[in-house]
Amino acid sequence: MEVIIYCRVSTDKKVQETSLSRQKEELYRLAEKYNFHVVKCIEEQASGYEVEREGIFEMLALFESGQANALLIQDETRLGRGNTKIALYHQLAKQNIPIYTAIHDGKLELSESDSMVLQIVGIVEEYQRKIHNIKIKRGMKKAIEKGYKPIKNLSNNHMSPGRERKDVPIAEIVRLRNNNLTFGEIAKTLNGLGYQISKATIHRRYQEYLLIDSNKLNR
Repeated sequence: MEVIIYCRVSTDKKVQETSLSRQKEELYRLAEKYNFHVVKCIEEQASGYEVEREGIFEMLALFESGQANALLIQDETRLGRGNTKIALYHQLAKQNIPIYTAIHDGKLELSESDSMVLQIVGIVEEYQRKIHNIKIKRGMKKAIEKGYKPIKNLSNNHMSPGRERKDVPIAEIVRLRNNNLTFGEIAKTLNGLGYQISKATIHRRYQEYLLIDSNKLNR
């Protein structure tokens, strides 16, 4: 299993630097015990109540890109506190990322209250997603009835001279991504509109789009 080690302290005091080193040592031992491969060890000094942390966003990006598939932390407070902790639990659960802790010497055991809150959050988000997807689907149907042709949004077909590439509405993918939908949610939305596209294909084409866009900006 490819894993990320995440260590955090709340201040930059000298004693906390020792805590960072201890967390790191304990988690490397945990990784060795379970025969995990450590892709990245992230260390940062920030409040657990603060969600806007560079280390957190680096961690989430590595998970989203598929470079790692599990997280190692000393205990649940290292990931976050209060609402921030619940939000990160939920985000990791959506990506099917298991959490291992040194204090549990294995998988994280959620408290009953945390589990209940996550269930409520999941139910609310599921209904929000359903409503959002229905709105998109209805809007797309109305646009098609008025003459809109999704096929015109296809691009990047020139980039693969070998195997035939699937037709992908990249403009629609970008729009949905900008609306904070995950690649899995985008796949479900487009499949509902008649496109047979996998989550992996959508992720790959979106990365190609970002690369092309970045090259244009650098010219």
